[in-house]
Amino acid sequence: MDKITNKQKLWTIIIIAAIAIFLQYGLRQPLWAQILVTIVGSVVALSMLIGMVKSIKNGNYGVDLLAILAVVATLSFSQYWAAMVVLIMLTGGDALDDYATKKANSELKTLLDNTPDTAHVIGANQQVTDTKVQDVPVGATIIIKPGEIVPLDGKVIKGESDLDESSLTGESRPITKVPGDSLMSGAINGASSLIVKVTNLAKDSQYQQLVKLVETAEKSPAHFVRLADRYAVPFTVVAIVIALGAWLISGDPLRIAEVLVVASPCPLILAAPVAMVSGMSRASRNGIIVKTGTVLEKLADAKTGAFDKTGTITTGHLEVKDIILSSDSPYTKDQLLNLAASAEQDSAHILARSLIAYSKKESLKLEPVSKIEEVTGKGIIATIGSNKLKLGKLSFVNPEGNAKILPYTAIYVAVNEKYAGAITFVDHIRPEAKKTMDTLRKLGVEKLMMLTGDQAIFAEQVAKQVGINDVYTNLLPQGKIKILKSIPQSGHPDFMVGDGVNDAPSFVTADVGIAMGAHGATAASESASVVIIHDDLFRIAKLVSISQETIRIAKQAVLIGIAICTILMLIAATGIIPAFWGAMLQEVIDTVSILWALRARKND
Repeated sequence: MDKITNKQKLWTIIIIAAIAIFLQYGLRQPLWAQILVTIVGSVVALSMLIGMVKSIKNGNYGVDLLAILAVVATLSFSQYWAAMVVLIMLTGGDALDDYATKKANSELKTLLDNTPDTAHVIGANQQVTDTKVQDVPVGATIIIKPGEIVPLDGKVIKGESDLDESSLTGESRPITKVPGDSLMSGAINGASSLIVKVTNLAKDSQYQQLVKLVETAEKSPAHFVRLADRYAVPFTVVAIVIALGAWLISGDPLRIAEVLVVASPCPLILAAPVAMVSGMSRASRNGIIVKTGTVLEKLADAKTGAFDKTGTITTGHLEVKDIILSSDSPYTKDQLLNLAASAEQDSAHILARSLIAYSKKESLKLEPVSKIEEVTGKGIIATIGSNKLKLGKLSFVNPEGNAKILPYTAIYVAVNEKYAGAITFVDHIRPEAKKTMDTLRKLGVEKLMMLTGDQAIFAEQVAKQVGINDVYTNLLPQGKIKILKSIPQSGHPDFMVGDGVNDAPSFVTADVGIAMGAHGATAASESASVVIIHDDLFRIAKLVSISQETIRIAKQAVLIGIAICTILMLIAATGIIPAFWGAMLQEVIDTVSILWALRARKND
């Protein structure tokens, strides 16, 4: 039965119950009805016993023992209708639990789908041949064309270009690569072609390492005890003690079945999943997709929160920060901005796009460019009217001047060979970031840290503004995983928030992975346990709050069910509740527990 789903098990039990009812009341064959129910009940009990043994070997103790005892006891005393009611409740609870914890498992496929599968290999005769990446040897020479994803790790031997490595490192700024620099597969090439010597086989490439990291982390998930299982052992002990006590006092072994039927752990099996489904539904109405019920349990008691920077705490979109004029510039800020935007209007560079967007926002009218020349890896030379402009790196724009490099991402501008100023760019902090951190601390998340591939000078400024004290910079995915694994047990459960492909391994390493999915990479969203649909970081704090309320209600529902069960067990111990009616009373307990658990669905 392990190969069929719990939903199929439930329908199978319901169909068998219908057949048994027909045999007993339609065909007047109670013996056959009893035989059918006994066989099915025995098979289910044996299946549960095998599963319980496996769970115990793995260190997990759940509600299975009490369920098995209830089924075996009722069948042993020919209380087969009571056994059937218990079976329906058990399989129904398992099916509901599956529904509550259904999980997407396509993260590895998504990573693999995004991996480049061909490379442009340059042969001995300088002919270019498209070759499967797995067939490209170390030492081969390949060409990476503008806009392409780097297919293999390598070293630049010719050409200069700006590459977008944000999906790998979290660094939002384009990185200029010149001959001698290393390239990581998965980065996106800029506007110029590069000739590259391959340094790693496809299976050892940086992008494939991400796949391996996800796979390894999934094989060693963090141990976590489900809510219902925490109450299972003491509840089971109490039920067995009451059942044996009733038998010893009365001398009637049937009392064991009567007590254990009432003690059937349906409130444990049903109440928690119903509360989880309700909490997940509430989260979904708040633009938060929670993929598993245990996520809510973990977040309700979260002690540590880790955040990527780019695209998570910041918006991930570079915008113009300031226009800084030279001391003797003859231009106003708007004039310099207009000249620069006019020169860059046909460029596909990330900074150029940000510059054009800002100029449109400022309603500037761009001037026509009569001549333009791109100097690879340095900048551009453009002619606008009678002015000759140089835009790009400071060493290109003002090679012999006294201007200093600014501690920001910047485009430097010279007009008619005279340095005129610079336009700086910033990745804006999300306006809700500070409020999010403050709220998380109030909710009990004791430690907040930033894990980023960005440089320290930028990351520390951002962290200070939002209230994060622990900052780790210049990290590749392996570095993030190392830090997450170093969190002490007292810091668990923990969660990791990010938005890029580089965060996917971290998501499955942390107890809970949370993807900012509005603009994030698909692989990141698929690898995470939670996806924030709306581009709002405060939803993280909202989710922790929802989790805490959901678990509080779930615990209340479980404890109410246990309390009623205990009272009924004591009554059943006197012999005044027959086994069948005890099983039916379970329906009342289940209803009360479920109605209470549904409170977790409340509207915000």
